[in-house]
Amino acid sequence: MSLLPEQLLTGYRRFIEGRYLQETQTYRQLARDGQTPETMVIACCDSRAAPETIFGAGAGELFVVRNVANLVPPYNPDGDFHGTSAALEFGVQALKVRHVVVMGHGRCGGIKAALSPDHEPLSPGDFIGKWMSMVEPVAKGVAANELMTPGERQTALERISIRHSIANLRSFPYVAERERRGELSLHGAWFDISTGELWAMDGETGDFQRPLVDFDEPSLA
Repeated sequence: MSLLPEQLLTGYRRFIEGRYLQETQTYRQLARDGQTPETMVIACCDSRAAPETIFGAGAGELFVVRNVANLVPPYNPDGDFHGTSAALEFGVQALKVRHVVVMGHGRCGGIKAALSPDHEPLSPGDFIGKWMSMVEPVAKGVAANELMTPGERQTALERISIRHSIANLRSFPYVAERERRGELSLHGAWFDISTGELWAMDGETGDFQRPLVDFDEPSLA
């Protein structure tokens, strides 16, 4: 029995014989000097929306935390376990990142669950339901909008939740203070899995704009 799935071992072989071999000095420098990424990305754990892949980032360029539906909880120093908040604290306070990007994506399973709160929990703990309750107030309004198709409601809540998370970012005192001093910028982005388009949120209006980059649409032939 292999210690790791064969798919991972095959991928590791490609990495060590390709990218690592080409960037050995970069990795050695990162090991020696530590990481100094300028950007932190809060993304979904969906396997189709990896920030390092979407942004073409190399080692040491992005500080990434991923969770269900790329949500940021409000500041709550209650002494409990807070994975996303801990990563945010490290990125902003220790690494001194200059940008925090909340990146959502299309066809998000967590958002779909938020639009169907009466679904059967996957386990008795219903961790997903509790986590997604952060967007419950806005999810109810979107779910009740009969002028939208189900797909439109899904996309709308995916984007609204990004704005919601950015508002929660500002509830962290050190985030708000660094933003006030001009040392930190907050951004929202939404990735369309089916087209590859990346939409960016206007910080003043909250609207999403596209496309960010002109590119030739890939041929499906």
